[in-house]
Amino acid sequence: MKGKILIVDDLHPAFKERATAMGYEVHDEPLITRAQTLATIADYVGIAVRTKFKIDQELMAAAPNLKFIARAGAGLDNIDVAFAKQRNIALLNAPEGNMDAVGEHATGLLLSLMNNFRNADTEVRNGIWDREGNRGYELKGRTVGIIGYGFMGKSFAKKLSGFDVNVIAYDKYKTGFTDAYAKEVSMEEIVKQCDVLSLHIPLTTETRQLVDDEYLLHFRKPIFFINTARGEVVNTKAVLSAIKNNKIIGAGLDVLEVEKFPVLATQDWFKDLKSSGKVILTPHVGGWTFESYRKISEVLAEKLDAF
Repeated sequence: MKGKILIVDDLHPAFKERATAMGYEVHDEPLITRAQTLATIADYVGIAVRTKFKIDQELMAAAPNLKFIARAGAGLDNIDVAFAKQRNIALLNAPEGNMDAVGEHATGLLLSLMNNFRNADTEVRNGIWDREGNRGYELKGRTVGIIGYGFMGKSFAKKLSGFDVNVIAYDKYKTGFTDAYAKEVSMEEIVKQCDVLSLHIPLTTETRQLVDDEYLLHFRKPIFFINTARGEVVNTKAVLSAIKNNKIIGAGLDVLEVEKFPVLATQDWFKDLKSSGKVILTPHVGGWTFESYRKISEVLAEKLDAF
């Protein structure tokens, strides 16, 4: 036996099945609490998690035999990456598993914004037939700027390839990535050319609150703004201010600085956000489809097999 793996979150059975076939003893405990995990983690060589709780120094310190952390998703912001590296604990994630889901979700948000789907639907249901008030914009011929050209950014660019748009991308940590779907440019070119801005970057100390009043001020044209990355990358008040000042035509937000109720309802910006007719909100489901649920587990199992 290769050792024990503890699954503390809701993962598709494919991960457990594949890991068991590799010779691991897998304990699937999606209802386990953090306290219970701390009490038992010493027995495990691996832990698999989605977003249930943070895998921090306290938890890793309680796991002297831990060799890997499997994150069922793309981001690693709920893991103390620096401490894991210090402990030589491998980090396995699965952006390949939900990149298509995110790319499609971002495209859906953009099309919904540009064509007033939410407002038009509400009005028709309430007996209002306003064609002029719900006239939309076309994507063709516009410039879409992507920040972050990893799996998610490239997936979004690929989904846009049939819309006859000009896709440009900036990535601080990559160069030479121009391909059939996007052209690599500087951040200066992004702010000069964009009609649409979409974020596909992880949450780090560098990216936290990246999109603030000053950042948005530099854009030459009014933009449609999409965020399917991490909510903390964006200052929500800055987005609301930009909408008020016509710097942002519409915003599609799958992620927010603060998520889940009841705490979300207590934020001083939430009332304005939910009342804005120029914002579409979804509950952090961009990468969470019926298909990605399985694909994420399959990708994690492949990476575990290669570990």
